[in-house]
Amino acid sequence: MDYWIVVVDDEALSLTNAKNLLDKENMRTSCLRSGRDLLKFLEKNSPDLILLDIMMPEMDGFETYKALRCFENETGRSHIPVIFLTGERDYDMERRGLRAGASDFIHKPFNKDVLISRICNTIKNSKTIESLTEEATVDKMTGFLNKSSGTSRLSALCNDESGTLIMLDIDSFKLVNDLFGHDMGDRVLRAFSDILRHNTRETDVISRFGGDEFIGFFTNMTEESSVKSLTNRLNTQLRNEAEKLMGEGYGIPLGISVGAVMIPEHGRDYESLFAMADNALYMVKQNGKHGYSIYDRTETPATEENGSLLQEIERITKIIEERNDKSGALILGREAFSIAYRCIMRLYNRYGGKVAKIIMEIDPASDKNCGNIMAASERFGHIIQKSLRSSDLIMQNRSDQFFILLNERKQFAAENVIERVLSLWNESEYAPNTEISYSFVYMDYPEKG
Repeated sequence: MDYWIVVVDDEALSLTNAKNLLDKENMRTSCLRSGRDLLKFLEKNSPDLILLDIMMPEMDGFETYKALRCFENETGRSHIPVIFLTGERDYDMERRGLRAGASDFIHKPFNKDVLISRICNTIKNSKTIESLTEEATVDKMTGFLNKSSGTSRLSALCNDESGTLIMLDIDSFKLVNDLFGHDMGDRVLRAFSDILRHNTRETDVISRFGGDEFIGFFTNMTEESSVKSLTNRLNTQLRNEAEKLMGEGYGIPLGISVGAVMIPEHGRDYESLFAMADNALYMVKQNGKHGYSIYDRTETPATEENGSLLQEIERITKIIEERNDKSGALILGREAFSIAYRCIMRLYNRYGGKVAKIIMEIDPASDKNCGNIMAASERFGHIIQKSLRSSDLIMQNRSDQFFILLNERKQFAAENVIERVLSLWNESEYAPNTEISYSFVYMDYPEKG
């Protein structure tokens, strides 16, 4: 076992006994004589577990434990599991320690089997909890905090620290997916995540807000020159990595746009600061991208008057269009599709019109092996999407089945769409090993007087 254990006890004999027992189990052991020594030691070290004696002069075990947790919370570190050591048979003291949050109690003098067993169980339980916590808080693609946990952490930092809240958006990222495929898009996204990670400090916190958007708090960054320098580094390094991944002349204006707001200059409320950074990002998008903008309240139009509200409508519309600029039809999940479908049907029921409904399904040929039906289904969905108009909707009902709603379509529209899809599909490498099934129906809604 390669666990690293710190033993804190003012009695030299206890330290020696613990070290001898742990050394025989191939555990790395560090021995300290006081709570103050422990806190200083942890400034540069991260052991797997702490064995902490309760009865010590100056700072007893309970005081040391409380100071330890305060230190970890202030520095954003994970809590190291603690097992209290005591030579007393005082069960009230044990209950007090467990209520405080200690993982276990061990009595002195040590029983080897009990000591080793409880250390191993505590570390294993701690690592399991840490793993489950990480899965719930970390975005698997990038390794940064996900939106939910990021919002909580960033909100706390905005409330307590000075620095800059920054929104980052990868310019023209959609073209990578469209021209080079989603696998390449994932590789570019991971490459940028590594670049961003190498350009941040331990005190900075980054969250993946969604898709190709990130938001971060940069502690004690209070100068425009720092934002400018960060933006330039990110753009240069991303272009270099993109060239390595996609080759010279990959032909996509890839870059990073940055919107920033200084804290506490513009307040501490996270939601308000988020809107300011988003507004600054919008200014970059409107002025050539690949750059940065720092929020300035004096340059932001007020929204009290009707004219300014009209400008706000235009601004919000452009932001939505910028972030949802996909060509072709929308592919939606079941819940989102259901909401959109009900809304559209209400309009047809009220104002009339024609729609066509199509269902298309991909199956491996009965006497052949498709090899990778999931990859084939993804390609099939992409072909359907590109074959339709942006006003049409697609629901992926199953991995291999797509339900299509064609809006305001004339007779034979469904047949034309199916023919176009099948023609494009027959050009794909999956076509020889698959069969496509389909059916369709037209719906005519008369206008109500």
